[in-house]
Amino acid sequence: MFDRGPIPIYVQLADIMRHRIKRGVWPRGEMLPSIERLMDEFKVARVTVRQAIQLLAGEGLVSPQRGRGTSVTGEVGGSRRLMVQTTLADLVEMYRGDTPDVDNIIESRELPRLKERDGLPAPDYFHMRRVHSRNGERYCVVSIFIDERVFRRAPERFRNEVVIPLFKTLPGVEIAKAHQTLNITTADVEVAENLDIPVNTPVAEIRCVFTGPDGAVIYLGESTYRGDYIHLEMDLMP
Repeated sequence: MFDRGPIPIYVQLADIMRHRIKRGVWPRGEMLPSIERLMDEFKVARVTVRQAIQLLAGEGLVSPQRGRGTSVTGEVGGSRRLMVQTTLADLVEMYRGDTPDVDNIIESRELPRLKERDGLPAPDYFHMRRVHSRNGERYCVVSIFIDERVFRRAPERFRNEVVIPLFKTLPGVEIAKAHQTLNITTADVEVAENLDIPVNTPVAEIRCVFTGPDGAVIYLGESTYRGDYIHLEMDLMP
């Protein structure tokens, strides 16, 4: 059942238990099965079960109670979901209401790695790598490349605000085309360290590109989100 690779077994067990809470198999307010039953079901040692429970307790999902067992006290996802939008207007509005704590960890003149479909390169770029967090929990690490000509219009705002809605408020800056892609992958060492998650944890990579009227890429954002922050809904044509 468990991968004997670099991810500790108790972390893998906690992930299984987290998904059961999310699906309502173990609803909020009810008790988890006993440690002995969990040991028997998953064929793991007592200490492994206890470590998994402590991990979930740290997330506020369960509460161990001496002599009574462990109760489910939280719900997975809930208010921290980030909707994946499919129009530029919806994307801007989503980020306009988002007020994470921003920690810029790198500023440089690094150039973006553009793809053929992205557009033409601007003469120069300003690059920031930052981490977004909310209530002390890191949920996104992002590399942002901004056309230097645009960045110079409001450097302090770009350093301290969420970038996407800022583009729509700057006079004289026009977004002629925008597109984004989403891929599901796993966290490498650098992402894991920045998001405080184990290596190989599922994450979502979102790549967002804006081009100006002259076809130059004025914004490239390469974001990596914790997998439990991403929520995708689509209306399907009958």
